[in-house]
Amino acid sequence: MAKTLVEDLEDNTKVPFLRGILIRSLQDAGLSFKEAYQLSADIRAEISTLSSITTTELRRRVIEHLKRLKRTTVANRYAAHRSPLSFNIQVKQRDGVLRPFSRLEYQQGLETIGLESEEAIEIVTTVYKHLNERYIDQINSRHLGNLTYRYLRQSRKLGPAVAQRWLIWRDYINSGRPLVYLIGGTAGCGKSTVATMLASHLDIVRTQSTDMLREVMRTMLPKQLIPVLHTSSFAAWSALPGQPKTFTKIPEALLIHGYRTQADLLSVAIEAVIQRALRERVSLILEGVHIHPAFIEKLKIDKEAIVIPIMLGILKRKRLQRRISGRSTDAPQRRAERYLKHFDEIWRLQSYLLSEADRTNIPIVDNNDRDKVFREIMRITIDILARDFKHSPRAVFG
Repeated sequence: MAKTLVEDLEDNTKVPFLRGILIRSLQDAGLSFKEAYQLSADIRAEISTLSSITTTELRRRVIEHLKRLKRTTVANRYAAHRSPLSFNIQVKQRDGVLRPFSRLEYQQGLETIGLESEEAIEIVTTVYKHLNERYIDQINSRHLGNLTYRYLRQSRKLGPAVAQRWLIWRDYINSGRPLVYLIGGTAGCGKSTVATMLASHLDIVRTQSTDMLREVMRTMLPKQLIPVLHTSSFAAWSALPGQPKTFTKIPEALLIHGYRTQADLLSVAIEAVIQRALRERVSLILEGVHIHPAFIEKLKIDKEAIVIPIMLGILKRKRLQRRISGRSTDAPQRRAERYLKHFDEIWRLQSYLLSEADRTNIPIVDNNDRDKVFREIMRITIDILARDFKHSPRAVFG
């Protein structure tokens, strides 16, 4: 179905009706995101049969809806603004470059410190109103950060603790220090998905999986030479010298010994990837089953880098089985049937990794909900950043 076109008779232009633009305009006038979303959906349904509508007629309909909802004050504010796009704010970066203020980008920045979408939208709307009402068309990034800090502190729902997280994160952003995420976990727990999500949210361009490192090493070291490298982590025990081909149940010690032998073989390559990223001062996300707590404990890291170890897990047995079963639909080449056949070993290997993480105080994240996982990882990140943070708002934004 073709979109309804909105015609501006003064400018002689036609653009498609965009619900997102109307939502932002209604939020600027004082509606909550939920109210603005519902009203814009009602308007879209109302005009869906029209090929075009003038801006004047569209505004009249919006105002009528607001009045029927007894939101007269909001209707008056909405009517007073000629266009939600008429006010363009430029943000001056630290290097002097001007960039347009993007509400979406700023919302994503607030979500990075653990805010839910609606909470972030509310703060962005408040900041935008502050600038709009004062006709501020240019602001430097420090002032904008400080303004956000103040509104976070004043928020009844969020308050000083969340404002402090914003302060710590902005201080890190300004520092230029590299972040190194080390994400461990067994097969099927979602390591690669979480790594991709983090890379997207934090704009980290360098990611690496230990499985890929293992594949590279396999091409250089044939199976006849190092057979333990050529098996899955949960089956590495079977390639150890002198082991029988089958067991009624694989002994725990043997399962772990096989895994640790394979992980130790990969540790040199893993450390090389980390050290190169540190030399180049770029952030890195490294994920894989071979990220073992003992390896993290021994890792030598430059003081300028921030290392964030995470042990990812699926804490319900049946849920992990369902996640692995889903691989046969999403990625047939990953041979879900084989993983399910060895599910008991995978589950016991996860129990070992989680126990080791707990012993070494590595944060454990239950991968139950994608958005919650991101917020939890960012809270862990900011908690680690907070250990050395001693600055005041004036030092960060002054």
